[in-house]
Amino acid sequence: MVPEGWKATEIDSLAILKSGGTPSKRNSAYWGGSHPWVSAKDLKTHFISNSIDTLTDAGFLAAKIAPQGAVLVLVRGMTLLKDFPVGIATRDIAFNQDIKALIAKPGVDSLFLLYLLASNKNGIRQLVNTAGHGTGRLDTEQLKAYPVNIPAVNEQTKIAQILSIWDKAIETTEKLIENSKAQKKALMQKLLTGKRRIPGFRKKWREVSIKDMGKVVSGGTPDTSNPDYWDGEILWTTPTDITALKTNYISDTKRKITQKGLKESSAILLPVGALLVCTRATIGYSAIAQKRITTNQGFKSLIPDQEFDSDFIYYLTQHFKHEFVRYACGSTFLELSKKDFEKRTFFVPEKQEQLRISGVLNCAANEIYKLSASLDLLRTQKKALMQQLLTGKRRVKIKNPKAAKSVA
Repeated sequence: MVPEGWKATEIDSLAILKSGGTPSKRNSAYWGGSHPWVSAKDLKTHFISNSIDTLTDAGFLAAKIAPQGAVLVLVRGMTLLKDFPVGIATRDIAFNQDIKALIAKPGVDSLFLLYLLASNKNGIRQLVNTAGHGTGRLDTEQLKAYPVNIPAVNEQTKIAQILSIWDKAIETTEKLIENSKAQKKALMQKLLTGKRRIPGFRKKWREVSIKDMGKVVSGGTPDTSNPDYWDGEILWTTPTDITALKTNYISDTKRKITQKGLKESSAILLPVGALLVCTRATIGYSAIAQKRITTNQGFKSLIPDQEFDSDFIYYLTQHFKHEFVRYACGSTFLELSKKDFEKRTFFVPEKQEQLRISGVLNCAANEIYKLSASLDLLRTQKKALMQQLLTGKRRVKIKNPKAAKSVA
């Protein structure tokens, strides 16, 4: 159903499609300048002004150019099998042959066109096929014929302005997260190596093996063919549970086992505070148990002695993750043996300094978690707004509706 005052049309009526190209790679005089040359790997954001590969003045003159305001869509590449990336050029840019530039016709707001395409990505992706070439390909003629509904240009502009507010907030939050992560990384480098000491602590750090930090425990998997062992209440962790975490801690798992499954397998129930370290495939990823928990055999878990802080050891394992990978071996997938895991050594301070260091790093981590939660909320809000505004389910107020121009 077409909303009142809107018009049913198709993409071809809204924009002129322009193809991209690649200046000769053999001509070194074309490459490495200050002009952006956009390819699929650059379509990571809605607003495009820079690129990984760049052109010189000569290369830019030899390239296909999309003017400022052109909407860029990917029409060829493996990315199309899972997404439909779109962006808008915030300056004149060159672009390659895997991308089409949509130049808005009169009566069409370019930014609105960007959001319109983004909101229809699931439907447009249905046009992608891989037949005969093994990669995603979007037929240009089918894209042109894709049906959409569109309001008058003044309503388009108002909708685009509203959605761009969310985009700017998302971009700002992403930059804050990036900066916070960089600051946390710098703190870890200084605090976990003793290059920067907590005021009031001067005692020399000592080298300690993981084995001497506490008890190291392996995991196990109950027989998956026995239903009596599964869907119980005991948390049972796999590496996938750990890599999906957004915090240092784990308090739930995708699968759970029964008391019988625990009793009749090599799985071991770990206490709160145990450090779970992946030692198979995704080596070095770790988390601290917030509840009593078990793991599969892809882990070596440490139950720390009283003189060691779980959070501090967690940060050590994250900062020196490469040390675990270094000693892993295997032909099918890398794995770190219990013996090699236990032998890894770290320099550690006394318990009170450990606690102070982990406290500082936890504050930095919490800031990132809060920003990440804000980012998730902004993205959810924007998605809901797009669904409402770009379908006409929610209308915007126009100051001078009589001044609306007809839709192309």
